[in-house]
Amino acid sequence: MLLHDTALIFGRYARQTLRSRFAMLFGVLMPLLYLLFFGPLLTGLPLGSRGSSWQVLVPGLLLQLSLFGASFSGFMIILEKQSGVLERMRVTPVSRLALLLGRVLRDAAVFVCQAVLLVVAALFMGLRAPLAGVLLGFVFVALLTVSLASLSYALAMKARSPHEFGPTVNALTMPSMLLSGLMLPMSLAPGWLDLLSHLVPFRYLVDAMRDAYVGLYTTSSMLYGVLAAVGLSTLAVTVGTRVFRTAGA
Repeated sequence: MLLHDTALIFGRYARQTLRSRFAMLFGVLMPLLYLLFFGPLLTGLPLGSRGSSWQVLVPGLLLQLSLFGASFSGFMIILEKQSGVLERMRVTPVSRLALLLGRVLRDAAVFVCQAVLLVVAALFMGLRAPLAGVLLGFVFVALLTVSLASLSYALAMKARSPHEFGPTVNALTMPSMLLSGLMLPMSLAPGWLDLLSHLVPFRYLVDAMRDAYVGLYTTSSMLYGVLAAVGLSTLAVTVGTRVFRTAGA
């Protein structure tokens, strides 16, 4: 029943996405601009064991794609609340978990596809990374998308308008981006800033993906990254499902 309901919801939103392919391609534009104009600036930077500038930048851009894209996924829920679509779906016997999972799995599929396009572009610009590391990076993108999209939908269920939702998301995503080391490794930062960044769970995902892109799969950073990704996604889906069950009840 859950799998059937999830597939039903996933299909509905996947068809919406396929009807707006331009929006999907536009979503990868900002990371692509970073790749084109910021990547060459890192050449020659003392990055140590982190590998080439592309092996540092590309993992960060992939997670940035997920961070900003998935965090704003909830806007659709607000529109559906205002139009009555969400309420009509909630009175059906469809599982509340499926109502959430169908949406977040669609989001994960979209951002993984965008991540593939970004990696292909990076390969033409000089990225060299092991295939296993690249594939593992896509898994991290999917898990982060599931986490942030679930929390975004939960927040949108509680928000009264887009004007309330947007600033809240911005206030949370900008510090997360700056403290997670998406652009540069936080090991290059002053000691106090590096210490502060360990309070941001995204930091562990970034470090793990950078290890994967240089072929290091058994490091402590990889372990912490996997634990952070799995733990955050589990917590976020639990919170999102609970909000879908209780909101408006």
